[in-house]
Amino acid sequence: MSFEPTQPLPTGRQSPGYSPPRARRRRRRWPIITGAVVVLVLVLLAVADRVANAVAENQMASQFQTSVGLSGKPNVSIGGFPFLTQLLSKDFNTVNISASNESVNESSGVLQIASLTATLHGMHFQSLSAKSATVDSLDANALVTLSALGTAGGIPQGITLSAAGPNEVTASIDIAGFSQSVTAKVTQSGPNQINVHVIDAGGIPTDILGNLANFNISIPKLPTGMSIQNVSVTQQGVQISITGHNVTLSQ
Repeated sequence: MSFEPTQPLPTGRQSPGYSPPRARRRRRRWPIITGAVVVLVLVLLAVADRVANAVAENQMASQFQTSVGLSGKPNVSIGGFPFLTQLLSKDFNTVNISASNESVNESSGVLQIASLTATLHGMHFQSLSAKSATVDSLDANALVTLSALGTAGGIPQGITLSAAGPNEVTASIDIAGFSQSVTAKVTQSGPNQINVHVIDAGGIPTDILGNLANFNISIPKLPTGMSIQNVSVTQQGVQISITGHNVTLSQ
């Protein structure tokens, strides 16, 4: 048996069944990198949005505190996302404000406010560094406990107030041998004033009642455009509803 030498195949031809090795394809990583960059940018924008939001809320809290004369900064929440678009336009659609256990100076002394809530619609700044703002409209509610009302009104010790109706309080008297109840009415007597006066003394001399006979509570720090709209007596205390239009808040 003889073996003939194998002849090489002509160039460009391969033997049957032969398949050339496949070149490795490099994975295209640029879509992954681009996606990661986009996510990172969005995260940074979201963080910047929240930081700017917090700074603006702090500034608005200072403005509201100064304008209304509160003893401390209230809590401020600016509605809407993203915030940066509102900041650049210097226009804020909705701003919510809340505070508790605050005090304001009024004509007869210090008025303690148990709770305060306000919603501002359309708050506008002339510039990003401005220390004043205009508000298209606002609605606010304040709660003053009956004990705080009596303290601000300077009524004598020995008189305790309790709710008696939508606009009435019962004053329990325990002074100078008198021990009975009288009825007083709580009404709005001006744009920023509340009046309390006795409507049924039950035979008790008015000098025993002191200021309870008739006194006013004024809130002179209300900015122009804000006024008391309604006063009502509840079990929690006196609810004061306030509205405002075209109000200027200054720091």
